[in-house]
Amino acid sequence: MNLPKRYTIITVVTVFTVTLFFGCESNFKEVQKINYSEFFPATDADTINIKYTDSGRITGVLKSRKMLDYASVDFPFTEFPKGIDVTLYDKKQKRTFILANYAVSYKETGIIDLQGKVKITSEAGQVLETEQLYFDQKNEWFYTERKFKLTDAKGVSYGQGIDFSKDFKVINSQRVSGEIEADED
Repeated sequence: MNLPKRYTIITVVTVFTVTLFFGCESNFKEVQKINYSEFFPATDADTINIKYTDSGRITGVLKSRKMLDYASVDFPFTEFPKGIDVTLYDKKQKRTFILANYAVSYKETGIIDLQGKVKITSEAGQVLETEQLYFDQKNEWFYTERKFKLTDAKGVSYGQGIDFSKDFKVINSQRVSGEIEADED
């Protein structure tokens, strides 16, 4: 059977187009794979107990059941998906205790994001409870805009928004309610 030249050209063009179409799809998938990067921790540790020191003096103890360190990403951070138990020591070895169900420590900013039933207790007995709290390691300062409950020798107060020093000596709270004894001068 002898087909006219026109049908032969159409057949060749069709075969070429189909080949080109499937070839491009394969290349497109390869290009997508090039731009895809795995997001996984550089370090994965179970049951950690880290002691932080300064000039031979312990400044903090961090315990956690799980630590994921993302040191190789553009904005490095360390994640504690199973919570943390931290004890901070001041220069006179007075302690502040921190419990949280989840935490993320951002290396470049020095900010720690504490989440889920966060509880901070000073050695003097002051207790702050909230659902999310940030800790600025450089300035040793806690802060949140979330609702909180503060219990101390003066009573119990509730509010939304608070910031305070690591040792609870300076406390700035917003929208507070509750019974509190005021110092009279």
